[in-house]
Amino acid sequence: MSNFLPVSLIGVPTDIGAGHRGASMGPEALRVAGLTAALIDRGLDVIDRGNLSGPVNPWQPPYDGYRHLPEVIAWNRAVMLAVAAELKLQRMPIMLGGDHCLAIGSITAVAQHCRDIGKRLVVVWLDAHADFNTSAITPSGNIHGMPVACLFGHGPDALTRLGGSTPVLSTDQLRQVGIRSVDAGEKRLVKEVGLDIYDMRYIDEIGVKRSMEEVLSGLDKNTHLHLSFDVDFLDPAIAPGVGTTVPGGPNYREAQLVMEMIADTGLLGSLDIVELNPAFDVHNQTAALAVDLVESLFGKSTLMRE
Repeated sequence: MSNFLPVSLIGVPTDIGAGHRGASMGPEALRVAGLTAALIDRGLDVIDRGNLSGPVNPWQPPYDGYRHLPEVIAWNRAVMLAVAAELKLQRMPIMLGGDHCLAIGSITAVAQHCRDIGKRLVVVWLDAHADFNTSAITPSGNIHGMPVACLFGHGPDALTRLGGSTPVLSTDQLRQVGIRSVDAGEKRLVKEVGLDIYDMRYIDEIGVKRSMEEVLSGLDKNTHLHLSFDVDFLDPAIAPGVGTTVPGGPNYREAQLVMEMIADTGLLGSLDIVELNPAFDVHNQTAALAVDLVESLFGKSTLMRE
């Protein structure tokens, strides 16, 4: 049997925060790619809770620097409540996105859960983008470029205080990995805030293994590790099914090592899989790759390891 908590899959079929349509189909693409069966094969107790519901995407231009803010708030509130309910049942929530704005809701719930039970939360954020835009600096108004800023208290009250208090995260609780696209205004803000970012240049210079050793340093048995996995973290040569491709990401083996090293900690407590966009995919290959990587996250390896 598995050493992991029982798992609950939560589909969140919306592209409300994105700049392209299609991430709303992500949850079904992951199911079609066999996510449930793959986790059961790993020895996990898996329940698929189906999909959350929320407002349709009105596909409107930004208003006051935000696109679809009321709808983004509604979806994130639904995510927060669903994730909180699974944590209360001592199950591991896996959010099947949907776009990355939804991490505001999932991480707000996880942070509150960690406060309630006295655990330390550490978030590992795998992404091509820093996601630290605000209404003042965003080039697009798309809120999937703002979730980290919101979690750090930079954003509209309805999102920064979704769970009642702000900021949700402090700089010692977040490690971003794979970053290679940061907007001009974002660069200044990220530097001011002091985010812990392992960008692709740093990873190229010291290698994935040493980078991940640094990312995962200082964790102990009292740590709840939340992984927010944006599929555009991966190089588009192997993962074309995303709306915002950025060349120069990790290849297949590098991505596997990242997941295997996270698995080795034994501390994974919750997971987001976001920004999978079947409209841009080729024969669902990106969804299949995401499932493969999630299997590694839950202990699949070439050899039996201690």
